[in-house]
Amino acid sequence: MTIWEALAVCAAGVAAGAINAVVGSGSLITFPTLVAVGVDPVVANVSNNVGLVPGSFTGAYGYREELKGQRDRLVRLGVASCLGSVLGGLLLLSLDPGVFQVVVPVLIAAACVLVVVQPRLSARLAAGRPHADSHGGVTLWLGVFGAGVYGGYFGAAQGVLLIGLLGSFLSEHLQRVNAAKNVLSLIVNSTAAVLFVLIAEIDWWAVLAVAVGATAGGFVGARLGRRIPAPVLRGVIVAVGVVAIVKLVYG
Repeated sequence: MTIWEALAVCAAGVAAGAINAVVGSGSLITFPTLVAVGVDPVVANVSNNVGLVPGSFTGAYGYREELKGQRDRLVRLGVASCLGSVLGGLLLLSLDPGVFQVVVPVLIAAACVLVVVQPRLSARLAAGRPHADSHGGVTLWLGVFGAGVYGGYFGAAQGVLLIGLLGSFLSEHLQRVNAAKNVLSLIVNSTAAVLFVLIAEIDWWAVLAVAVGATAGGFVGARLGRRIPAPVLRGVIVAVGVVAIVKLVYG
């Protein structure tokens, strides 16, 4: 990787870190950039995941105020994210990359619909469950597990999936949902990164370039994201989800 290629990857990392903190889908920027500079697609996917971990941490840290009071919930859901990520990482290293080609866009589209209808859906769910589980119940746990599988496998737009799920099953403000999403995404990315470091081929120069950019981007994204009104944030999430679908379907 030349110095100019490294700078391009680093710049992509800044954008990805910021987008991941606000919504998710930063991999749609860094992954194609790595492939464009000559990194093998599977190695690029693995290296990208490892490189985005510092950005996931800074994004989650930037939302620390919105995370207050969510520890028990995130411990429970974090287990689902961790287990799902391990399974997704193993699938990445063992299955044909085209296996999720049809399923993934459908999942993202469903998540976008959940984000749009989330306020009404949350109210209906709460009305039907006057003593609702503050952790979201078994259904949310399984949904987060599924999002973890997807995140460990590829990761792009896992934030959209998580926001759709969390926002629908939890009676929380969208910014607190986004904060929880950042922590769960961090767990997914970190778990997959450990797995990849142990058993996969990694381009460490690519990891370094992505990590430097994503770390800075995570801070920037968290500062901006916390100031976005809920309706606007909801619109941004849906827009990113649509772009993700187009990108994954049409390349």
